[in-house]
Amino acid sequence: MSGIQATQLDHVSVLITDVERSRQFYRDVLGLKEIAKPRTFTFVALWFELGNQQLHLLLKSQPDSRSPRHFALRVADVQAARATLRDRGIPLEETTLIPGCDRFFVYDPDGNRIEVIQWLEPYDPQKSGAVKLD
Repeated sequence: MSGIQATQLDHVSVLITDVERSRQFYRDVLGLKEIAKPRTFTFVALWFELGNQQLHLLLKSQPDSRSPRHFALRVADVQAARATLRDRGIPLEETTLIPGCDRFFVYDPDGNRIEVIQWLEPYDPQKSGAVKLD
């Protein structure tokens, strides 16, 4: 057994270039709850609470380049999320089907890719998984 026994994902960090624009997107559009960053931080960062996990936005002069890299937000109602984002003029990117879930992608103002996903049933690799591992 490994000495490292990870129990969950603690947080994800993404780069942003404009604090107020990003705060508005993550707080007001996505509805995430902003929390105070540690008082020991001497750099600009926004922290958002996601249950027992967090999303950290780090201010930098340049955004990350666009790529397939992303994080996923699990939602209770993906259809309502689609409608809300469409109503706000946020472009949606539909993607490959995964059995038992509904999902799509959006991009934040700095081009960070975000998956929005609702599991309609628990993922069962025996039922829906590939025949062999890559």
